[in-house]
Amino acid sequence: MTHFQAARRQWFCRAAALSVHACATPLALNLAALGSAAAQGAGDYKALVCLFLFGGNDAYNTVLPTDGASWASYTAVRSQAPDSIALLAPGTPPNPAAGAGTPERLGGVLPLTPVVALPRPAALHPAMAPLQALFNTDRRLAILSNIGPLVMPTSKAQYALSSHPKPESLFSHNDQANTWQALAPEGATRGWGGRMGDRLAALNGMPVFTSVSAAGNAVWLAGESVNQYQVGPSGAIRMGSDSSGKIYGSIAVAQAMERIVGRTRGSHVLEADLSTVATRSMGAELALRNALRPAGSAPFGTPPAGSASYSANADPLLQYQSPLTASPAPSTLAQQLQVVARMIDAGRATLGARRQVFFVSLGGFDTHDAQNRNHADLLARLAHGMAYFDAVMGGLGLRNQVTLFTASDFGRTFTSNGDGTDHGWGAHHFVMGGAVRGGAVYGALPVLGAKNANNNNFDASPDQLGNGALLPTTAVDQLGATLGRWFGLTESDLLDLFPNLIHFGTRNLGFMQAQ
Repeated sequence: MTHFQAARRQWFCRAAALSVHACATPLALNLAALGSAAAQGAGDYKALVCLFLFGGNDAYNTVLPTDGASWASYTAVRSQAPDSIALLAPGTPPNPAAGAGTPERLGGVLPLTPVVALPRPAALHPAMAPLQALFNTDRRLAILSNIGPLVMPTSKAQYALSSHPKPESLFSHNDQANTWQALAPEGATRGWGGRMGDRLAALNGMPVFTSVSAAGNAVWLAGESVNQYQVGPSGAIRMGSDSSGKIYGSIAVAQAMERIVGRTRGSHVLEADLSTVATRSMGAELALRNALRPAGSAPFGTPPAGSASYSANADPLLQYQSPLTASPAPSTLAQQLQVVARMIDAGRATLGARRQVFFVSLGGFDTHDAQNRNHADLLARLAHGMAYFDAVMGGLGLRNQVTLFTASDFGRTFTSNGDGTDHGWGAHHFVMGGAVRGGAVYGALPVLGAKNANNNNFDASPDQLGNGALLPTTAVDQLGATLGRWFGLTESDLLDLFPNLIHFGTRNLGFMQAQ
């Protein structure tokens, strides 16, 4: 039996189990028992977390080559009036008196010290100090240089040919966000995270928790047989009785509602399907509610003092240092990662999970204007959220079992439009975890050219297209295959999930340790 067949069979078996127990009051106990029994036989546990940066992150101001030639091109191109978006050189002290979000206020870029010296030195945006430590000291962070959707390897000369296969609808937000997640433009309904879940859901005691989003509906999580389960920052989204098993203060009302939604009165297919979905939702929520440890308990959060109730917005662990105000502020990204961490803890320890995929997101990266302020604040949130998640995984003893990676619609242009950037293609991304071969940059940093007489075509660079948009040298398929191999998929699975992989000689980028 293939992974896919086993996963599909497992899903239908669990759906049937939900229907059988739908009329019983202790529905959650029945479901939790299924998970606990599976947990006893669960050996290894692994999770993948996709952190999507909606809007298109500016890679040029995230990871920067700092050798003399690259820096000269960078400062010349990005110092355009009226508001230069060129960051300052390494070692430049910050000026607290400068305007909020300005390069002067931030200080110089943060040097990277990789395990093996790079041909050209590199640095991070000055708001990303937590990631500098994860790369330089902890060695649990790797950088993937110039990655993006590709059908096959593409040179600048080939890009100019209409006959050379290229991804559809380049530079379009919706299409490229979808292509990153589903390897096809807007309209695709199955993502490679969910399709990984299809093949491995049979390993889980409760397959309903295989594919989980803390950021709303995400095509990356949608599989053929696995449906994504959505949670809010505080945990399961409730449908049915409260924590005491009541609705409107009544156990009888709760029992009646479970009976009503769990039964069908005819043979209509839609009615039967709705009944199954409602029963599944109630049962899953009750089981998860019982399995999740409190958000304010260690290592997820800071326990409230005395009899005070827990507030995620007030938890210092979930607050990042805003570069705009120099004060702590609540982070919605950290709150998403907190519930993911609680789900991982519950899935592995109580619900019988062995393979899970998660989705979180941070929006606002479409920085056509006010980039200095907006981008600094976004990268500070990103760095804090990733460092928080790393610390929590360390507290759970699960760093080696959980890998987080970033993704985004696309990178941005090298040229400035006066105080921002426009839509690009390739970008740099991060992979974090105890199983990551960290402290290294995978792929060559791009050559940064100078503008020609037309002010927008970087003739001297093999990596830059019009307006300096990056031509990717690594494909999303290669990233996915490297993660999928670590996750436990077979080579046959990988070729099915990532059809463009056949065009690339390198199918393992090497950033994951052998398991």
